[in-house]
Amino acid sequence: MKYLLIVCLIIIVFLVMKIIAMRLSLKEMKEDYEERSRIHTNTLLTVSSRDRRIRQLASSMNNTLEKLQSAYNRYENGDQEIKKAITNISHDLRTPLTAISGYLELAQRLDKSPELEKYLSVIQGRTDHMKKLTEELFEYSLMTGGEITEDRQEVNINRMLEDCLMNYYPSLKARGISPDIDITEKKIVRYLYPTYVERILNNLMSNALKYSDGDLEIKLSDEGVLSFSNSTDKLSNVDVNKLFDRFFTVETGSRESTGLGLSIVKLFADRMDLRLNATYENGKITIVLDF
Repeated sequence: MKYLLIVCLIIIVFLVMKIIAMRLSLKEMKEDYEERSRIHTNTLLTVSSRDRRIRQLASSMNNTLEKLQSAYNRYENGDQEIKKAITNISHDLRTPLTAISGYLELAQRLDKSPELEKYLSVIQGRTDHMKKLTEELFEYSLMTGGEITEDRQEVNINRMLEDCLMNYYPSLKARGISPDIDITEKKIVRYLYPTYVERILNNLMSNALKYSDGDLEIKLSDEGVLSFSNSTDKLSNVDVNKLFDRFFTVETGSRESTGLGLSIVKLFADRMDLRLNATYENGKITIVLDF
């Protein structure tokens, strides 16, 4: 009887040790799997356990990992190819569009009938629109590719905003918009990417021009908080949450925009760690950027 108890104890100890070893192996596999899933490595799981079932489980998980890694690599390569194609197409379109604009400018200097002048004006407008869309696509492909082409520098936000307003003055006047402008006299200087800041301001102005019902408020506070606000009946509380989404347009099927303007604003703001948000209340949209 005594020997039977000893044998039973030995078996129990052996089984407990085996269970503990299996639990440790499973924990090791879990941590190993999570790490490989997180860093997208091509290495597979390794197990120290000699248990047949544990090794079979590891083999099954490795097969799943290989499939996931293969799918991820195909996705990443395809994504890069799409971005490269957009960049190349946008770049290739720039040259003929520039040539077309040049010849249009020469044609507009010649004597012409009112009807021909009207046709040339329409062609000029469509050409300018195509140039803008091409530029947006080009910039977007570069930004999503993670490329930063300049160093951070001191940027005078006040002066850059004033320059932007001056550039858009003819467009504002054409729309009959007299903006309410409140720019602090305090010099707001930040270490940012100048080209990115310039594009952000231009895109915000372009967006306001496109969707304003006739008013526009622009404010730059002492704390460096910039806000664009205008009335518009084209938005809803659902739409405002999608404004910064890629390719989102207020009017479905609209050909007036790629839906990239505010998406590029968000990308540029994120690259410079700037806070950006939008609200829509009482028929008025307000976009706030904290420099």
